[in-house]
This record gives sequence, C-alpha cells and structure tokens, in this order.
Amino acid sequence: MAGMGSRVEHKLEKLVFWSRWLQAPLYIGLIVAQCVYVYFFGKELWHLLVHVQEWSEIQVMLVVLGLIDVVMISNLLIMVIIGGYETFVSKLDLGDHPDVPEWLSHVNAGVLKVKLAMALIGISGIHLLRSFINAAQMDVKTLVAQAAIHLIFLLTAIGLAVADRMMMNSQLSAAHK
Repeated sequence: MAGMGSRVEHKLEKLVFWSRWLQAPLYIGLIVAQCVYVYFFGKELWHLLVHVQEWSEIQVMLVVLGLIDVVMISNLLIMVIIGGYETFVSKLDLGDHPDVPEWLSHVNAGVLKVKLAMALIGISGIHLLRSFINAAQMDVKTLVAQAAIHLIFLLTAIGLAVADRMMMNSQLSAAHK
C-alpha cells in the first residue's frame, strides 16, 4: 500500500512541476504585446519625422520622450519575458551565443524584482518629466500625484534592493557555517 501512495505522490509532484509550462503562453502573449509596442514606436517615429519642420522644440521633446518611454516599456517586457521564463519555466539553452544579456547569468526572482522596479522608476521618471515639461497645461494635483507615485516607486525599489541584499547576505553567512 505504501508503494501505491508513493507512486501517486510521485505523479502529483511531476504534475506540479509540469504546471510551470502553463506560464509559457503568457510569455508568448507578452511577445505579441512587444510587437504592438514596436508598431506604436514606428508610428510615432514616422509622425515625428513628418512633422519635424512644423513643431516646436517642446513638441519634439515630448514626442521623443514618448519614444523613450516606449523603449523602456519594451525593455521591461524583455526582462519579464526572458528573466521570467528562465526563472520560472525552463533554462534557456543559448549555448555560447554572443548576445546573451549579462544579467541573465545571475537572474533569480529577487534580482528580477529589483530590475523590474528600477525599470518602473525609469518609466515613471519619463512620464513625470513629460508632465513637468507640459506643466502649464496640467493640473497641479495631477503633477503632485505623479511625483508622489514616482517617490513610492523609488522607495519600493530601495526596499526590494535592501531586502534582496539581506537575503543574499544571510544565505552567504549560512553557507560559510
């Protein structure tokens, strides 16, 4: 009887381990979302090129900041897609590919959280800069709220980085004992 329970437990463990593959379609969906951002970037870049002679420097700057925002969101998507897949689904078999991102060699859930938080701070900073450049057309309450949200993102990232460092230090000290 104990053998049957052990077999059932083994099959259940295999099923639980296999369930990580249910995330694969989610990463494919994020790749599709990234394609949408590439389309949006191209459309905005074309819009900039067509209107460059008639726009003011401020208008050009706002569009360029929008393009930077799209790139940063795309970078965030790459980190989530590659880092998340590598961390939670399966190791990427990239061999000695020369373009493997440096951060991929030491990615884990903690590192990924800190990198994502930093990317969100960058995106939030771009939005905040766009708002400040366009402050004359914005409500003060909106500007204050955006600055507060940016500050919260910053404090959260610092908290995540400190917590990650504390966990790494405790793991290192436990390994040396």
